[in-house]
This record gives sequence, C-alpha cells and structure tokens, in this order.
Amino acid sequence: MSWGTELWDQFDNLDKHTQWGIDFLEKYAKFVKERIEIEQNYAKQLRNLVKKYCPKRSSKDEEPRFTSCIAFYNILNELNDYAGQREVVAEELGYRVYVELLRYSQELKTERKMHLQEGRKAQQYLDMCWKQMDNSKKKFERECKEAEKAQQCYERLDNDTNATKADVEKAKQQLNLRTHMADENKNEYAAQLQNFNGEQHKHFYIVIPQIYKHLQEMDERRTIKLSECYRGFADSERKVIPIISKCLDGMISAAKSVDERRDSQIVIDSFKSGFEPPGDFPFEDYSQHIYRTVSDGTISTPKQEGMKIDAKTTVGKAKGKLWLFGKKPKGPAQEDFSHLPPEQRRKKLQQRIDELNRELQKETDQKDALIKMKDVYEKNPQMGDPSSLQPKLAETMSNMDRLRMEIHKNEAWLSEVEGKVAARGDRRHSSDINHLVTQGRESPEGSYTDDANQEVRSPPQQHSHHNEFDDEFEDDDPLPAIGHCKAIYPFDGHNEGTLAMKEGEILYIIEEDKGDGWTRARRQNGEEGYVPTSYIDVTLEKNSKGAVTYI
Repeated sequence: MSWGTELWDQFDNLDKHTQWGIDFLEKYAKFVKERIEIEQNYAKQLRNLVKKYCPKRSSKDEEPRFTSCIAFYNILNELNDYAGQREVVAEELGYRVYVELLRYSQELKTERKMHLQEGRKAQQYLDMCWKQMDNSKKKFERECKEAEKAQQCYERLDNDTNATKADVEKAKQQLNLRTHMADENKNEYAAQLQNFNGEQHKHFYIVIPQIYKHLQEMDERRTIKLSECYRGFADSERKVIPIISKCLDGMISAAKSVDERRDSQIVIDSFKSGFEPPGDFPFEDYSQHIYRTVSDGTISTPKQEGMKIDAKTTVGKAKGKLWLFGKKPKGPAQEDFSHLPPEQRRKKLQQRIDELNRELQKETDQKDALIKMKDVYEKNPQMGDPSSLQPKLAETMSNMDRLRMEIHKNEAWLSEVEGKVAARGDRRHSSDINHLVTQGRESPEGSYTDDANQEVRSPPQQHSHHNEFDDEFEDDDPLPAIGHCKAIYPFDGHNEGTLAMKEGEILYIIEEDKGDGWTRARRQNGEEGYVPTSYIDVTLEKNSKGAVTYI
C-alpha cells in the first residue's frame, strides 16, 4: 500500500489532503489551548473562592476553634490544593501537548512545501521533455509533407513532355533535399520520443513514487503525533488523579472530624464567666414606718437601723449582676486582667505565661548560640572578635531577666485566681450539700462554677484553644501561611515551643526566620511550633495574602 503506486495520478488531491491534515492538527492545537484557558480560569476562580472564605484577622463572625469551622477551613485548604492540581493539568497540557503541536505543525508545513516543490519540478521537467518530443514530431511531419510535394512535382515534370530537362533536374534535386531533411527529422523525432518515454517511465515509476512516499510518511507521522498528543492529553489528567483523590479524602476526613459535643463544650469555655446566677431579691417592708405604735398581738418587723436597706442600692447591685444576660460594661483593660471574670482571667493569664515561656526559650537558645559562637571566636580569633558579641549577649541576658520577672508576676496572679476559684468551689460544694445557701447567690469573689472539680484544674497546655469573654476581648485569628517547607533532617522537638518533624515532612510556614535560626511552622492538623531553619528547605509564596491558612 503506497501512494506512489496507487495514487500516481492524484497529485492535486494529495496536495489538498496534506493541507487538510495540517489544518486539522492546528485545529486540535486550538482546542487544547482553549482547554488550558478553561483549566487556568477554573483554578483561578477556585483560589479566589478559597481566599474569599478563608479566615481574616479582622473577621469576628466565626471562631475557628470550633470543629465545624476547623473542618471547613481544612476543606478550603484541600480545595486550594485541588486548584493547584488544575493548574498542574493546564501547565502539563501547555508544555507537553500545545507547544509540541505548534512546533510540529511548523515542521510539517516546511516538509510539505519541499516535497510538493519537488513534485512540481518533476512534472515540469516531464512536460518539457514532452514538448521537445512533440516539436520534433511536428517538424518530422511537416518535412514528410514537403517531401511528398517535392516527389509529386518531380513526377509531374518528369511525365510532362513540354518540361525542360533543367526543370526536371531541379525538381529531382529538390526531392532529394526534402527526402534527406525528412530522414533527419525522423531520426530526431525517434530520439526525442525515446528520451521522453524514458523520462516518463522514470517520472511515474521512480521520481513520483519517491515523492509521494515522503508525503505518505509525513502524513503518517502527523497521525502518530496526534495519537501521542491524545494520550498526553489524558495522561496529564491521570497524573493528578492520586493527589486529587487525597484532596477529596482530606475533605471527607475534615467532615468526619466535626464533633458537636466538643463544639458545645467550646461554647461553654468561651462564654463562661465564673459568676453565680443572681439570688432572690429580699423583701423590703415599707409599712414599718406607717405602724409605729402596734399592739402586743401585732406581728411586725422590729426597727433595726443596721438592717435598713436602700431600695435603689439593692436594685442597683442586682442590676449590676445581671450584665451576664446583656452587654458587659466596658472599662479600661488591666495588666493583670482583673477587669475580666475569674474564669476568663485565668485563661488569659495562662495564655500570657505560655507566650512568655516561649519567648524565654527563644532568648535562652539565642544565649546558648552566642556563647558557643564566643567560644569559637576565642579559640579561632581569625573568625571574629569575641568582644563584639558581648553587647548582644548582655541584651539577651537582660531580656531573659525581664521575661522571668514577667512570668513570676503573672504566675502570682494566676495562683491568686486559682486559689479563689478553689476556695469558692469548696464553699459552693458545702452549701449545695447542706442546702443552706441559695444556689443562685453570688459568691464574695463574684464568680461561680457548675462543677467545683472543673474549676480547679491544671493550666491549659501551650497549644490549647482559649477564648475571650466577649467580643471586646476576642483573640486574633491564626497567622496565615506564607509558604511551605520540606524537612531535610528529622527533628525531635523536645523543648517547649518547638515542633517535632520527620525527614521529608511538608509543613506550612507562618513566620520567617528573624535571625535567630528558628522558623515558625504549622502542620495540617493545626499544631504549631518552631523548627531549625537549617533543617528545612523553605519555599515562600509570592503573595502571602493568597496563601492558604491552616488552623
């Protein structure tokens, strides 16, 4: 099956067919380009959607500590990863299919043009040979006719008795001349005919089959290239299926992580003030001033100046206790959080102590690093001057002393709060047993708890969720991720504030290294901590606002 033998006379149709093949290739390339644009726009819209619904620092509508919120933000993270995979598909289609199609289309156009030019040249050469043969044929025919005329003239004169011998001789010479010229043209025509037949045979059995074979091979390569591009089109999608499946599995895991009981407990922890419900209002007898003289049989309340109650004061105090059900009166924030209810004050103090401990650990690590560097400088003076580190070392020691004082001061306040809570819990428990005190009466410290054992508990861990009492004291949202990193070496993370990681583990960067050799990172499950900068390979996002925030 060869175009050269089967389609030897279909040059124009092969010209049209090869042009159609290139047009079809370019048509498919245009289709791939539009598919790439669709994938890019889809990924862009998904990322904008994720960015729109990711928590912002100024947002106070939702609290990310609820499991339903955390699950939603995890789903947003997975959706953002899914958008990234759509971008991978678009990139793969662009480099592997679209660019390759454009390049190959140009090659086909150049090759087709060359083969068609060769075919046209061969056809032109054959036409030239035919014209030469045809001219020699016509010349031979013309000379033959002239020779016949000369012969007829000679015979007529030879038979004419009135013709002179000179005329007869002249006619005979003319006949011989014409006969000789006819013989020469005959030989030339025979030679041209033989040459044309040879060139024609060569044209249709050697030259044209070779050219058409090249055109056939070119068209078959075009078909093979289309097949490869079709396969690459599907493979680009197939490559991301495992990661997309992981994204979908992550969404399902996020849905399963929603815990309604935990959310209910978080609501309690968020808004529990520690106050007891307001007690019963006392009866105020205004009639004692009317009946100043009473008989012995009349029952009345004896006048006791010390027990006299001002109605306005009583009502005012009661109203002061009812702010739990309305808007809390706002006042200036105190350093020891004494303006907060006991339960919320304890949480804020514990939070501040944890933060101070983390800062102290960082300063301690920095001091150790400076001491090691100073020892190196002392042993190798050419590396640096040890005295140049003394100011920084003194500043670090000063910061450590300041932080220790702050920690001691806040721990004293925390002990005070926890002692009051414990004492109040004991009194509450005793009063509930003896039924001597109304359950809703306010305690001297102005706080209460439903469970005495629940109030006196260990301080929250470093990464425990904590909440403000009301909207005035809400926490800031977690820091957004500004990039990601890959662990080059494993890290145990035994120290407080650090984050253990395994080799090859992927973490999200939420705070860059500030020169102390530590980078703040976050796992997908929300666990945060510091890791050594030299242990990780960091990749920062170009636009941190578009980065995904992991709660």
